[in-house]
Amino acid sequence: MVQKGHVIPPNSNGTRVFVWMVYKTLHSKSPSQMQPQIAILFNERLIRRRCATVLGTLLLGSLLILGLPGGVRAQTVPSTPPKAATAAPQAVPGFWDPRRRPDRPDLSRLTVIRFLTETDYPPFNFTGPDGNPAGFNVDLARALCEEIKVTCTIQMRRFETLLDAIASNRGDAIIASLAVTPELRKRLDFTDPYYRAPARFVSRRDAVMVDVRPEYLEGKKVGVIAGSAHEAYLKTFFTDAELHPYPNDEALRQALRRGEVDFIFGDAISLAFWINGTDSAECCAFSGGPFVESRYFGEGIGIGVKKGNDVLRQALNWALFRIWEKGRYTDLWLRYFSVSPF
Repeated sequence: MVQKGHVIPPNSNGTRVFVWMVYKTLHSKSPSQMQPQIAILFNERLIRRRCATVLGTLLLGSLLILGLPGGVRAQTVPSTPPKAATAAPQAVPGFWDPRRRPDRPDLSRLTVIRFLTETDYPPFNFTGPDGNPAGFNVDLARALCEEIKVTCTIQMRRFETLLDAIASNRGDAIIASLAVTPELRKRLDFTDPYYRAPARFVSRRDAVMVDVRPEYLEGKKVGVIAGSAHEAYLKTFFTDAELHPYPNDEALRQALRRGEVDFIFGDAISLAFWINGTDSAECCAFSGGPFVESRYFGEGIGIGVKKGNDVLRQALNWALFRIWEKGRYTDLWLRYFSVSPF
């Protein structure tokens, strides 16, 4: 089954409603004039906090590449969980190993790249006020084209039609938050991941933990979506926590707001938009760091190309590394994520 990397609920601040509120506010301005004001609406103070330096990005990238579980460690730990004294700084993920710099491929065979993306999955893909494609994925595609120095087009299509469009040669690459799965690999080749959908714990603001480990949650009430990979992960590693399954995101988050559970555990990207949105009423914040185990939370999000199109795949991998190395990926991430999922 074709999956998106995560699901943003329809009433959070990163949703269709919020995006359209932003652009309705700025409808009288040109796209080039919008960027500074969009930055303000997405929390200018956090975006200006340039703690995501190249050094920080390299360090975090190395940790993610090593596959650290973000909370489960086999070492002696204090019996009392540490509390967070201040809000955690903005973190920018890095998925590229600086020790594995890709060679520049032969780009002479590329004359145009026809990107396909989804029509309505904000903030990753959506239609801008001028009717043109917009969003994180769209801006990343444009940056890749600039790096490769090739003409590109970006066409928006319904999500369920993207694979058929590639198969019938109506596009060259899909950049639409496709979650890489073994089933999907049978139909597409993928670039290296350009982001992941990690899992994280959320608590009320007066009970935030710097670190979350299984021993810290003994006897704690933890909410999770019933039947999800997140529930399976908790059942495997957080065996002493008291799990409370809920049918959907809305019920899960309301349970935390009402104090029915001590923590909730789920998709960090959708939770980041909820935390920063009006629906949370500033009740809650992330506790601990991200969990990125691929066995539970997937291989990551990649750009899909037609099977066997190694020329394009290698060119995109090279350009992704270059964009990250130059800091352009960091700038793009901070533009769209004022509360980092990582």
